[in-house]
Amino acid sequence: MRKLLVLALVGLAAQLVDGSLGMAYGLTSSTLLLVAGVAPAAASASVHLAEVGTTLAAGVAHWRFGNVDWRVVSRIALPGALGAFAGATVLSSLSTESAAPWMAGILFALGAYLLVRFTRPLRSAGTGGRLRGRFLGPLGLVAGFVDATGGGGWGPVATPALLVSGRLEPRKVIGSVDTAETVVALAASAGFLIGLGSEGFLLPTVAALLVGGLIAAPVAAWLVRTVPAQLLGAAVGGVIVLTNARTLLRAGAVGTPLSGVVYGLLAAGWLTALALALRALRRTRQDRALAEPAPVTDTAGTVAQPRRLPVAVDS
Repeated sequence: MRKLLVLALVGLAAQLVDGSLGMAYGLTSSTLLLVAGVAPAAASASVHLAEVGTTLAAGVAHWRFGNVDWRVVSRIALPGALGAFAGATVLSSLSTESAAPWMAGILFALGAYLLVRFTRPLRSAGTGGRLRGRFLGPLGLVAGFVDATGGGGWGPVATPALLVSGRLEPRKVIGSVDTAETVVALAASAGFLIGLGSEGFLLPTVAALLVGGLIAAPVAAWLVRTVPAQLLGAAVGGVIVLTNARTLLRAGAVGTPLSGVVYGLLAAGWLTALALALRALRRTRQDRALAEPAPVTDTAGTVAQPRRLPVAVDS
């Protein structure tokens, strides 16, 4: 019972992160499951099966709020499903000894990406043009493969690529990626079912992750308005880097003295990233404050409405 409670807290923490950043549910939950001693393939399989429920709920919510571009979903979901199925098959065929460093390496790289991404000011992308299928297809294929083999990575790979393209509103990027992830999670679960069998899914773990995620969903909606994504992203990235570094160091049979040096350098880098994220957050807030027009006050001290100039109308 105590273990299920811990797993529910893992799902809750992962959903809090995902609801605040629009990504990293799989990264956070897979990392914490690996730390708890769950085998890599079983961890990824259980996370993806739980994600079928969480992403479905997220997709419905995004659809109701008009945050979904169905053209993007239709062109990224199927390649993502194929990549996820292939990734699940690859991970299922690896032994636990060889899969652990592989999965930890992917998670370490994605955690480092989160650190780098959130140390810079977060900018909104512009819009213009349509995203081509020849771009969306390979993107979905790569993101799906990384997601299944690493236990997470669909959001960190797909979302930034769509944002950088500048052809889709940020809210529709997140909504479309979350909606397509339901298909990706289903395909990954099917791949793990074929590769591992039904015993590869830890159903109590899946249930605990799902319950924790559903409980955290409304809290995440509040958290995203309270805790700046800039700081939360840098904090989560550091946790993922440090926890997966332990697995990599053990796989490489690195001695204790050298491990201490590596941990010290990673911790120093994490603190630096947090400081840079805080500076970037302050800079962003200052830029927004300067961009907002100052209210005009009259001699009585009341706020005056801006004067409207007459508009000429062509006859």
